[in-house]
Amino acid sequence: MKLSIVATLYKSEPYIDEFYQRASDAAAELFGSDYEIVLVNDGSPDNSLDKAVALSKKDEKVKVVNLSRNFGHHKAMMTGLMHSSGELIFLIDSDLEEQPEWLELFYEKMKSTHADVVYGVQETRKGSWFERVSGGLFYKAFNLFGHVKIPANLVTTRLMSKDYVQALVLHKETDFFIAGLWQLTGFDQVEIKLKKLSISPTTYSLTKKLSLLVNAVTAFSNYPLILIFYLGVSVSLLSVVYIAYLMLNWFLYDTPLEGWTSLIASVWLFGGLILAALGVIGIYLGKVFIEVKRRPYTIIKSIYQNGEKQKVERL
Repeated sequence: MKLSIVATLYKSEPYIDEFYQRASDAAAELFGSDYEIVLVNDGSPDNSLDKAVALSKKDEKVKVVNLSRNFGHHKAMMTGLMHSSGELIFLIDSDLEEQPEWLELFYEKMKSTHADVVYGVQETRKGSWFERVSGGLFYKAFNLFGHVKIPANLVTTRLMSKDYVQALVLHKETDFFIAGLWQLTGFDQVEIKLKKLSISPTTYSLTKKLSLLVNAVTAFSNYPLILIFYLGVSVSLLSVVYIAYLMLNWFLYDTPLEGWTSLIASVWLFGGLILAALGVIGIYLGKVFIEVKRRPYTIIKSIYQNGEKQKVERL
């Protein structure tokens, strides 16, 4: 099979039919009938699954992978990639903010550069000023603390070779940040500047972005642990210098040590630093605790092809 188009579904009911038609037209123009569309239902609370299954009844090229609950966008994408079989894999969101017609643009770029991956980057980040600012800060913070550097304002859309995808899905982390894995996997990757539409409201709130940032940094870097070490050493050195200063005042100038304000402030300061340090260490320990369990990052409830439920192989 020449091409697999992979997309995830979450509150996607209003967009599925148009996405399917446009994606099918784009694929047929380049590859005829030699393609498939893999739709991963990530526990969508609307009728996305029913609509997707109806499409699979109408078109044998549509495969629906139904997850047992909502596992998250990144894990759903990885599951879709694992169930793709094309020589090329076109990953894209189904909400039509990223256009299925980009397939031709990505394919021409891949042919001209002989790259393994062509990925999209927004020319200007979409959304309100808050979304643009918070999104920009997210990428800067990740690249500041992370060992793996990722381009700012990435979009989901990317065209990948089968070899690259097979290498990508070798990563077996339970808790991961997929943009980091995209870069970590390596191979020859080139970017295309795009203009992403703004059709649906973002599902990434401020708290979700902060949670994603903490998860992303701790998944790809030990810098926070190193910073704790250097912070501890710095505070210790400052404490030694200050104690020496106080002792000299006591012995040389007979200056009494007075006041409780500075003492209480110091206790609160160092108490806060200790709690913050323990929190960072706890995050890393929590990740180790989760990873050693070797839980699957998604569980597939059912797979539909030709409108029929297929047997799901379980070990």
